[in-house]
Amino acid sequence: MSLFVVKHRHTPESCPAKDRISGTFLLSHLSQATASQFGVKIRATAVLDGQHILELIVDASDEILVERFMAPFAKLGNVDIIPANTCETVVLRAQC
Repeated sequence: MSLFVVKHRHTPESCPAKDRISGTFLLSHLSQATASQFGVKIRATAVLDGQHILELIVDASDEILVERFMAPFAKLGNVDIIPANTCETVVLRAQC
């Protein structure tokens, strides 16, 4: 499994939290049960208050699996998928 940091940005106007149906759907989509159907394991999620940014830390065997999982969010704004590593891995290989 590879580690990825995912960042989703949307405008205040397209904020799914303002729409009960959209917000509920996206919240359920972020469940581990749904993520596992895409081959993704969610390690953590966070929304940056007032910034309309959602960040996730996930594991997946391939970036394309993360892209497919994040497709509903891509309809609302930008999705950036960034390959990452744990601090332990970086120290062991002596390189960021």
